Amino acid sequence: MSTDKYSRPRDHSLAAILAALGIDLLLLCLILIAGISRAIMISSLPLTSSATPAAIPTLTTVIKVYPTAFPPAAPTTTVPVTALPTEPAASTPDPRPPLRVLADQHGLLVGVAVAPWWLEDPQYAGLLLREFNAITPENAMKWDTIHPEPDRYDFSQGDTIVEFARHNGLKVRGHTLVWGNQLPQWMLEGKYTREQWIQILHDHITTVVGHYRGANNDHTVFAWDVVNESVSKEGALFDNFWLQKIGPEYITLAFQFAHEADPDALLFYNDNGGEGLNPKSQGIYNLVQGLVKSGVPINGVGLQMHTDTAVAPPEAELVANMKRLTDLGLQVQITEMDVRVQYINKSLSEKLQDQAGIYRRVMSACLQSPNCTGFFTWGLTDRFSWIPGYTGKPDAPLLFDENYQPKPALDAILEVLK
Repeated sequence: MSTDKYSRPRDHSLAAILAALGIDLLLLCLILIAGISRAIMISSLPLTSSATPAAIPTLTTVIKVYPTAFPPAAPTTTVPVTALPTEPAASTPDPRPPLRVLADQHGLLVGVAVAPWWLEDPQYAGLLLREFNAITPENAMKWDTIHPEPDRYDFSQGDTIVEFARHNGLKVRGHTLVWGNQLPQWMLEGKYTREQWIQILHDHITTVVGHYRGANNDHTVFAWDVVNESVSKEGALFDNFWLQKIGPEYITLAFQFAHEADPDALLFYNDNGGEGLNPKSQGIYNLVQGLVKSGVPINGVGLQMHTDTAVAPPEAELVANMKRLTDLGLQVQITEMDVRVQYINKSLSEKLQDQAGIYRRVMSACLQSPNCTGFFTWGLTDRFSWIPGYTGKPDAPLLFDENYQPKPALDAILEVLK
């Protein structure tokens, strides 16, 4: 039979009927196929009203050793909470004078604790450079990061921070050379004699301090927290790793080793909970007084100031404590300040006002002490604070909120500096 449609015999099939009506069966099929395809395409499009957004991973400050590049933030393994809710970011420029400008007029360093990967964020770096003239590594120079194996050091994270500081004219407080926490597994499992532990301590301090002294003769790393948190709340030496392995002499040895590695660096004892007048601050005073009298090379005391709106020390106690340390010839720096607001039952705005009052009185106490030379907070914004991951509850402990916007606490310390 001919395939020409016009040569087909008459019949009563659908094709014949369509042909009689002048309708091309092939054309009709093509039209139907096109319509079905379009319907399938439309039905496959996502419905925006019911789409579920992908979960945003929360930045964690769990310590890992990285090479020179740093990975994006990984989801935290702790309770998935972040900062307290805040208003959306404002679109207008901040009319306030930069904090660093006012601090410079008082000869005061103002800084924040940082991680190297945060510095890659232009918004983060821009705010940091506008407001602060110094930084300190939050975790990058602690033992488990910088000395992960007996014969291996990893300076990559610390080097990234120091190079950022040098390039942008910031100072760096090295943190920390001796602490009983965040130690690598090889140390926790190590079976060494007392003499061997002293040698390990010597080699670590000499290598780390020497690395950053040798890497920058401009003294970008101008100071070190040599010994961190060695006094108990009762005022005695805390029964930590180093006391158990070496004995109380580890403190004197650490300062001596650090001074030998960099005679120009300022060397600090750093602790928390001894900012006001209490048994712990008396124990810290007794410790550093003994070091000074013995000729140990110590230059200052770091008052961490991790506090909250319910227990922050009164301004008069801060001033008195700073004065007696100053009378020993020591500098004083506020080294890790943050103010938790999660423990009081008030509105968020009321909490932030209470918080601002604490920041105000700590800065005021610092300005009243001629040897208070630094004011550091433990983080730049609430977005990256360690507090929510530590307590398992939302909080807003810093000067800038999670949207990088200034809070009443910043206004408070600016008023004091003016």
